[in-house]
Amino acid sequence: MRSFWFAAGAGAGVYVVVRARRVVEAFTPEGLHDRLAGLDLGWHLFADEVRAGMAAKETELRERLLIGLDGPPALMPGEGAHRLEESDQT
Repeated sequence: MRSFWFAAGAGAGVYVVVRARRVVEAFTPEGLHDRLAGLDLGWHLFADEVRAGMAAKETELRERLLIGLDGPPALMPGEGAHRLEESDQT
C-alpha cells in the first residue's frame, strides 16, 4: 500500500512541477510575446471572418433586391407609373 501512495505522490509532484513551469514560462517576456502574438492573430482571423460574412450578406441582399454594384436598375419612362397601377389594382 505504501508503494501506491508513493507513486501517487510522485505523480502529483511531477504534475505540479510541470504546471508551475508552464505558468512561469507564460509570464516571461517570450511567453508574453507569444500570447500577444496569438491574440493578434486571433483578432485578425476574427475580423477577416466578419468581413467575409458582411460581404456575403451584402451580396445576398443585393440579389434579393435586384440591386447591382452600381445602384438600383434605372426605370424606363412610364415603367414606374405602370408598376403603381398594378399595385393599386391588387
